[in-house]
Amino acid sequence: MAEHTLKRFDEELERLSSTISEMGGLAETALTQCLVALRQGDSEVAEQVIAADARVDALDNAVQEQTVKLLALRQPMAVDLRVILSSIKIAAALERIADYAKNTAKRTIVLNSVTAPPAAVTGIDRLGRLVRTALKDVLDAFAQGDVAKAHDVWQRDEEIDQVYTGLFRELLTYMMEDPRTITSCTHLLFMAKNIERAGDHVTNIAELVSFRTTGHGFDETRPKGSASLYAAGNAS
Repeated sequence: MAEHTLKRFDEELERLSSTISEMGGLAETALTQCLVALRQGDSEVAEQVIAADARVDALDNAVQEQTVKLLALRQPMAVDLRVILSSIKIAAALERIADYAKNTAKRTIVLNSVTAPPAAVTGIDRLGRLVRTALKDVLDAFAQGDVAKAHDVWQRDEEIDQVYTGLFRELLTYMMEDPRTITSCTHLLFMAKNIERAGDHVTNIAELVSFRTTGHGFDETRPKGSASLYAAGNAS
């Protein structure tokens, strides 16, 4: 491959990574702002999160177009191929994280018309902050190609699951003790699940950061902190 062709290829790979970094920044902002909207009961901020999702979708489409072009015209191998294939999956994960933030913002708007237990809202916020921090750290790991940092994020998913499990039980308790909270707590349950699923996608990105550099994910079996939610059903 001629030198100028190699240079062009490297530039295209850089542009692909830059597009993903921009997506990551927008997804992080969406997650941050949907939590602000929840804490402050601010429907205007929630609407901004919803509107901003279109830009994330547009960038996801741009990543798909860039990767198809690179695969068709450059026929990459080894590390370059891993970078391109992982880019498609990372972009898809970031698009889903932004979607979960948007869905949380939509439920915040509805929640503003009912009364929700303040402690439960605080619990959702705590869960969201854990996921937001993990997302920031995995985006740093992506930018730096830092597999050790990505592995640290990957391990944190158990803590996120444990917080989600405790929150799930807490919300069920509110509903059983006071049927008037059923509507608000149902919305909070969906919001908690959205944020927990966003955390799962953060974990997937961490594995893909490892794959880009090493050719494989992480070898350990990671325990799921939410497994106890299903223990009773499995025992029956």
